[in-house]
Amino acid sequence: MQRKIIHIDMDAFYASVEQRDNPSYRGRPLAVGYDGPRGVVATASYEARPYGVHSAISSVLARRLCPGLIFVPARFEVYKTVSQQIRAIFHDYTDRVEPLSLDEAFLDVSELPSATLVAREIKARILRETGLTASAGVSVNKMLAKIASDYRKPDGLFTISPPEVEAFVAALPVERFFGIGAVTAERMHRLGIRTGADLRAWDEAALVHHFGKAGHLYYGYARGIDDREVQPHRIRKSLGAETTFAEDTDDRELLGLELSAVREEVWGRLLRHEFKGKTVVLKLKFDDFRQITRSKTLFSAVDSPETLRRVSDALLAGVDFHGRKIRLIGLAVGNSPEAGGECLQLRFDFDASDGGGPGVR
Repeated sequence: MQRKIIHIDMDAFYASVEQRDNPSYRGRPLAVGYDGPRGVVATASYEARPYGVHSAISSVLARRLCPGLIFVPARFEVYKTVSQQIRAIFHDYTDRVEPLSLDEAFLDVSELPSATLVAREIKARILRETGLTASAGVSVNKMLAKIASDYRKPDGLFTISPPEVEAFVAALPVERFFGIGAVTAERMHRLGIRTGADLRAWDEAALVHHFGKAGHLYYGYARGIDDREVQPHRIRKSLGAETTFAEDTDDRELLGLELSAVREEVWGRLLRHEFKGKTVVLKLKFDDFRQITRSKTLFSAVDSPETLRRVSDALLAGVDFHGRKIRLIGLAVGNSPEAGGECLQLRFDFDASDGGGPGVR
């Protein structure tokens, strides 16, 4: 049976909730996050985005780009409550729901007559019952559904039907494929790969040679193939974030500031995903691309930003750079010594070859 997958993605979720609950914020550029020298934007409203304000940039830069920007602190308990309302709507249509975070999920509606009609009805119910808009993507697999949900944001609905898959993928710029970020896209461009059609011209062995194990994924993606199932009870092993610097550095004060920004993103993700972990892992990549990790496992789950700060700062202080400079710093919280699960790039989109997760929104 042909799969019918829907990807629902709420539009600027946190910012939209704040604008819904406070009419004075509506129609104005708004950012959810901490407005301070070490603050990071969690989500920006669509009014702020033309100024270049988006998630994961520093609050200082956001202020510089948009002097009239309104900053509001995150209210995660409110966002969780709204998310539960939205998930209840999903479950009226199928039990095969895989939440990715508070504001997005995959639904497998393969046994229903029309996935597009279901997606349209879900969008209408979300608007009616929560006052918020969502964008939906519909297709034959998770990869294509996720791409489709981003195609007509905000408040969009886009379907890639089975007969359209081959032509759609062929014309798609490689940057639009899930898991191909700025760094990998640039490597592909140097090899003459700019579209799905270009990618499809390469055999699997050549892609693996150039991009490692991610080459297997790219080979399938170029053909519109993604065999991953919607997993209603997906077990998350860890959550993390990382940032690549514009210039390599061995300045420990600067590295401390960068770690602070990464740490705030990690704490926000822990709250959003309601995730608890006992192992804190620091990741450093040196200027020669050598990578190391340092970890500490606590007696109980990380329960506060202060605990995360104390442990991560101690891990960084304990690293001997041996005269090398650092090009990337990352932090993760998990339930194993490796804690090698999902990471977000704060400055560059995720590259699948690095083993991370989806790019920041």
